[in-house]
Amino acid sequence: MGFAVLQQQFEWPVRVYYEDTDAAGIVYHANYLRYMERARTEWLRLLGFNQTKLAANEGVVFVITHSDVHYQRPARFDEELTVVNALKRLRHVSLDFDQRINDANGLEICRAHNVVACVDSERLRPRRIPEHMMRVFQGAN
Repeated sequence: MGFAVLQQQFEWPVRVYYEDTDAAGIVYHANYLRYMERARTEWLRLLGFNQTKLAANEGVVFVITHSDVHYQRPARFDEELTVVNALKRLRHVSLDFDQRINDANGLEICRAHNVVACVDSERLRPRRIPEHMMRVFQGAN
């Protein structure tokens, strides 16, 4: 079939800094995507993958190819948030994530469906996710 459906979840805490906000003290919309990126990076790190080493040693990087974000309510300066990653689908060249950001009370701030593709680090063309990574991704759920 070419892909696996997974139910893997990872949570990463984030605090809203002044620099993350606009003049009204509300998190600027693009910064929610930054929080999600950090959570995906930390998830990879937890699984034993350093993105700098992956690029240097294996010639692969991961890039967003699709993002669909829904904003529910604003987050504000100094709030503690939690980014929740759920790896929903694993394909030969991409990973589908459902991600959400919750406030300290568990209320949803925003949610997104993000597709991350594996690409050759020099040519920036799609490439298969290395087999050793696929095995870890499949076993991590």
